[in-house]
Amino acid sequence: MSAQSTPSELRKRSPSSSPSGRSQKDRSLDSTRQLKPSYRPNNALRMTAIRVVVAGLLGFFGLRAAQKWGRSEVPDAYALCSPEGKIFTVDEANPEVECMVIHGSHFSDVGSLADIRLRWTAIPVRFIQSGAVVVPGISDSHVHILEYGATIQLPLEGPKSVKETVQVVRNYILSDPDVRHNKSTFVEGWGWDHTQWLLEQWPTSEDLENDPVVRGRPIVLQSKDGHAIWVSKKILDDIEFIPEEIEGGTIFRDSNGNPTGVFMDSAQSLVNAPEPTHDQMEKRFGLAVRDAHKVGLTALHDAGFNPRSLAFFKKQAEEDKLPIRVYGMTYFNESAEYWGNSVEKVIGAGNNRLSARSVKIFADGALRSGGAALYEPYSDNPETRGFLRIDPELLNKVIPRFLRDGWQVNVHAIGDRANGVVLDAFEAALKDANVSALRPRLEHAQILAKKDMARFGDLGIIASIQPTHAISDMWFGEDRLVSFTSAYVRTDIIDHGGRIALGSDFPVEDMNPLAGFYAAITRLSPDGKSPHGPGGWFPEQRMTRQEALKGMTLDPAYASFSDDQLGTITPGKRADYVVLSKDIMTIPAGKLLETKVLATVIDGRPVYGKI
Repeated sequence: MSAQSTPSELRKRSPSSSPSGRSQKDRSLDSTRQLKPSYRPNNALRMTAIRVVVAGLLGFFGLRAAQKWGRSEVPDAYALCSPEGKIFTVDEANPEVECMVIHGSHFSDVGSLADIRLRWTAIPVRFIQSGAVVVPGISDSHVHILEYGATIQLPLEGPKSVKETVQVVRNYILSDPDVRHNKSTFVEGWGWDHTQWLLEQWPTSEDLENDPVVRGRPIVLQSKDGHAIWVSKKILDDIEFIPEEIEGGTIFRDSNGNPTGVFMDSAQSLVNAPEPTHDQMEKRFGLAVRDAHKVGLTALHDAGFNPRSLAFFKKQAEEDKLPIRVYGMTYFNESAEYWGNSVEKVIGAGNNRLSARSVKIFADGALRSGGAALYEPYSDNPETRGFLRIDPELLNKVIPRFLRDGWQVNVHAIGDRANGVVLDAFEAALKDANVSALRPRLEHAQILAKKDMARFGDLGIIASIQPTHAISDMWFGEDRLVSFTSAYVRTDIIDHGGRIALGSDFPVEDMNPLAGFYAAITRLSPDGKSPHGPGGWFPEQRMTRQEALKGMTLDPAYASFSDDQLGTITPGKRADYVVLSKDIMTIPAGKLLETKVLATVIDGRPVYGKI
């Protein structure tokens, strides 16, 4: 059997009983549906028959069947089968199958091993290892791609004090001769988290000046949640003008009114960090993609393109250099001119690898840094209810304009007050609108008033949620809010007919989508703990495994207008899929994080591992 099959060899053999005039795709779907009742996972006779057939096929194909294909070795058409029938398609019409056929960059057929061998007479067959499973390509619905690449250079998550964090910066400087010997070199880091320090306090520029190696350098360090930056005295001195106040942000000051070196939310714009070069962005992108492929990600929704990063990704698409699918949200600057009627949308560029047809608007800040806009004052800081980063009047003005100009509108909202304001704006803008053509999204939707939970389903608004935020924030969240019963809800949204797209917000949280899957179904920390015990934090909000898998595959595809191409293993769709070492739909939850990615496949070709 040749590795590459000719067109005549690839033709499907149609059953003689098939009605004339129907498409091959229709016939294959009909046949698998008819066979489905006799192919149930717990049927012992079926399992015995499969093992016999598989053993025979392996013997027939010999060494060839035992080998694995890398990217350059994959033939134009092939079948991939599971000995246990564990290919999870996320297609309601055909949820579990034994085999799938890939022809070129698309799925061409699914069904039983016997039917695939009958319908496809001249293609090689591969089998995943026993115990492994196949799922559709996994999407992360909320990420920061280039920022992730930048964090790899100087990650700051882990230290337990200001002093330890400064020590990490010192070690980085000393480890890089180019930085060590040039005090004008800009130093960036990401991930410090004052809520995890033994003494919870905000850092200052003086903390950086206290170290002789760090002193006098231009340093900008981003907080874990991305909503605050900590800068050195050199950066402070270089800011030409610091206003007393800034709308939608906070400038931290000492008792004498002097800036301390921390800027929150909109105030971050006062700091002029040098723009990364194209080479730097390419390096950061490469690091992010490398790690994304390792954990099974095939598509990323970037939650904050600026003009420079958008231009970078467009160039990558034009040069056919996108090794992963990217769906971009272009940042809306509330103090700049409206651009929805002048900027060209990007849809399916670079062989369907890049789209940028949505706008990202910030309604408030983050709970961790105290910027989430709440109805009630913070329990641990009664002087504030957080703040809105955009005036509701402007929000009500720009949302309908963007929708009319054909843009998907995605709004960051964490606090219950911010979510309520945004939902009000969406409700007004969506009257008499075709919501399925617009697909508005609420990014995070962390804290909701009870009256707002049903509005997602009623209005057709997608909740873009990050499950690992719940298990990170559960250790401090209840101390911060008056009422937590309506925070980090999941099933309440689903029960009201809402659609949830899951993500990580990396580098804020772990990139691994299985960490999000685990958090969604357990609401426990990785070591099995929660403030409410081993049953999970508000366990009634746990998602089912089926809901979580759909939230990582089909729902993100819908949220990015690509559900006709991605999200399920269905004939006619793009052949994006992931081979996992364990059956994540049945193994004990405590074993989920031990699961390995054996192969990540985009357009039918492995980008990580082998098939």
